[in-house]
Amino acid sequence: MTEETTMLTGQAPPTVRNWPALTVPGTDFDPVLDLLMSEGPLSRITLPHGEGWAWLATRYEDVRLITDDPRFGRAEVTQRQITRVAPHFEPLPGSLAFADQPDHNRLRRTVAGAFTVEAAVRLRPKAQELLDELVDDMVRQGPPADLVERVLEPFPAAVVGEVMGVGAADRERVRAWTREIISTAGGAEATEEAGRGLYGWITETVRARADSDGEDVYAMLGRAVARGEVGEEEAVGLAGPLQLGCAAVTHNCGQMLYLLLTRRDLMRRMREAPEERGRVVDELLRFVPHRSSVGPARIALEDVEVAGHRIAAGEPVYVSYLAANRDPGVFPDPQRIDPDREPNAHLAFGNGTHHCTGAALARMQAELLVDTLLDRLPGLRLAVPAEDVPWRTRTMLRGPRLLPCTW
Repeated sequence: MTEETTMLTGQAPPTVRNWPALTVPGTDFDPVLDLLMSEGPLSRITLPHGEGWAWLATRYEDVRLITDDPRFGRAEVTQRQITRVAPHFEPLPGSLAFADQPDHNRLRRTVAGAFTVEAAVRLRPKAQELLDELVDDMVRQGPPADLVERVLEPFPAAVVGEVMGVGAADRERVRAWTREIISTAGGAEATEEAGRGLYGWITETVRARADSDGEDVYAMLGRAVARGEVGEEEAVGLAGPLQLGCAAVTHNCGQMLYLLLTRRDLMRRMREAPEERGRVVDELLRFVPHRSSVGPARIALEDVEVAGHRIAAGEPVYVSYLAANRDPGVFPDPQRIDPDREPNAHLAFGNGTHHCTGAALARMQAELLVDTLLDRLPGLRLAVPAEDVPWRTRTMLRGPRLLPCTW
């Protein structure tokens, strides 16, 4: 990539900025991302690993353009060592995150029925039952309790276990593998070992479900492989990220609860006007910085003009949904949590082809967690000063490591 290929005549490209892997305290916004947003809608960045530099779009309008435009693809990313956050990068065949059309629709179609709004509605009573069991046990033992350990980790893991078809005997080891994979604290060797364990188990499970008539995801994939609609490697690569998706619910909801527990005005509104909780949840989804840095990149498949610059064919591009959700042109006073924000077309679940597969399921779990914990635990509050809540470090997904509470 040369300077000449990145710009329209007469317009210099943005300076290449280094974006290190920062540990940002609590729910604070990443200061590097904040700086990049202030410098212009399109930046150029280098990340801690990989090679070269990449474009970064931060403005809402440009993020939507890039994520909706088939001229930006994901598949080629798997063939190159572009600048990236993760130290290791080996996506498996079948990964929806790196599939372009028509493969993306072919793969997604095999499991789509498990992740519709209607499927989330059908699952809701079972999910409530699973959550009630966890809260019942916590109430019996009495305060204080760590909400992460007692509810925020086991509940999403149990729900995704229901959707995927993970038997009760396997749930604890699947949960342990998941925890290790999404954290970088144990080092590359521990992450790789956990990945081998999880994906080996998924392979065995898909094979074992080939003749199943169940409606769980592993049964759907087993039948799809048997019919020749997807290959076994594709089925395994598709299932892995879906299985790992419970971690996002854990840490997003951890941040949301932390904000409720540290902002009296929000908690008061949630308790006094329960009919408005959905609006508060939506605004918290917009506001929480759910990840560190950026997600998967795209590659320009031809020259495309964005925000006055020409992104040349072959150049990598990142978008930041976190930045788009703080775009003042779309969300006035974006650093303020405003439950009355209208409209609130946030991009917390992504946009375009790669919109989060489990968005309806994740939203349902967030609503259940907020309603159940606030209704079942009168006077719910932190058991330690807010500044003493420990946060996850060296990890892609941000959130509290512990959330000690009393009631």
